[in-house]
Amino acid sequence: MTESDVTSQQHDAMQRAARDHLWMHFARHSAAPDGGEIPVIVRGEGPYVYDSAGRRYLDGLAGLFTVQAGHGREELAQAAAKQAAELAYFPIWSYAHPKAVELAERLAALAPGDLNRVFFTTGGGDAVESAWKLAKHYFKLTGKPGKHKVISRAVAYHGTPHGALSITGLPGLKAPYEPLVPSGFRVPNTNIYRAAQHRDDPEAFGRWAADRIEEAIEFEGADTVAAVFLEPVQNAGGCFPPPPGYFERVREICDRHDVLLVSDEVICAFGRLGTTFGAQRFGYTPDVITFAKGVTSGYAPLGGMLVADRLFEPFRGGTEMFAHGYTFGGHPVSAAVALANLDLFEREDLNGHVVRNRDAFRSTLERLRDLPIVGDVRGDGYFYGIELVKDQDTRETFDDEESERLLRGFLDKALYEAGLYCRADDRGDPVVQLAPPLICDQGHFDEIEQILRSVLQEAWTRL
Repeated sequence: MTESDVTSQQHDAMQRAARDHLWMHFARHSAAPDGGEIPVIVRGEGPYVYDSAGRRYLDGLAGLFTVQAGHGREELAQAAAKQAAELAYFPIWSYAHPKAVELAERLAALAPGDLNRVFFTTGGGDAVESAWKLAKHYFKLTGKPGKHKVISRAVAYHGTPHGALSITGLPGLKAPYEPLVPSGFRVPNTNIYRAAQHRDDPEAFGRWAADRIEEAIEFEGADTVAAVFLEPVQNAGGCFPPPPGYFERVREICDRHDVLLVSDEVICAFGRLGTTFGAQRFGYTPDVITFAKGVTSGYAPLGGMLVADRLFEPFRGGTEMFAHGYTFGGHPVSAAVALANLDLFEREDLNGHVVRNRDAFRSTLERLRDLPIVGDVRGDGYFYGIELVKDQDTRETFDDEESERLLRGFLDKALYEAGLYCRADDRGDPVVQLAPPLICDQGHFDEIEQILRSVLQEAWTRL
């Protein structure tokens, strides 16, 4: 369906059906009461999407940090169709199929260190859930049954299943579903913009933040802590990159206390930071990498975890089994799409494209610092957050009521109507997040900056 194919009658019918029957995710349905407009996206091409009314939008969030290769890539659709015609479905529960085997081998070759074993899931939350279960099971099999706790960072998002939600550091998302799985503990994140004591010394801040992890391990007791879950660049809160030396020190701390380091790369893998895996961008080797999203560029659902050899070893022989799995984990069609996506990455050198253009993306967004509402521009690769403030000099933020009016009352709709799909987020201090498809170049960066400038200027006048 193209935008020209959608008649006004079809558009109206879709609006009614969406309002009456579709339960949208993470959505306030009060925002689209009877007669209200729900955006219905019907087509994508390159870095743009089109709605049922024929309007075009620059996809500044790659769908959901996902459509790395851009929209409308025929080779990915064809890979799915070819595989569906050949073998549409078979589980990998004690069986294998060629595409899962090939994809596992290929991902292992791309991963850092000895992360040579791949466990497939259907998405990112499932991958995080799997990693926690593996950590607990592994330590039970290796004589340390008390190690079950997990440490993660404040404001970090790791998924919606009950276990992954326990690892998540966002109280507002967790409260409606408590009690959750016990044993999740939080440490400070790496938001140096809000770290007044260490703001002028990033290396000292990195040591301080990493040492809080060791402090938490020692406080809980190293014999009870199984894993530390960290994103290479933390998403929620607005793209917090790691300070210099941070991950090197975290790796040392985990080794010292026999705690697994899980690199949650559901967002940061597959080119988002200019490397196949975010750990490679910052020079550390985790014990587990969780992934999803960009592995297929969003053309089919797939996730998984890459696991170090030693973690698989207890399951290699005898009667031991990792009693865990998903009906659609490693789905043949999804695996085929992932392989075609990796081919596309290599052929078009998408990682190299990000490396060559990431400084230009940053410098283009940095122009917005002349706006009084812009406090900070931070991130890495093609993954940035712009923090909004009431006062640049004092870094005063907005209270809850002001944030509600600014983000949901104005920015969400205004940015979209101006032709930019991105995220205005208040999971932490108010930010606008950007993660465009990896095919974007300077022309797209300029378009993003110009739309943001116009809308943020208007937002400031409304405060």
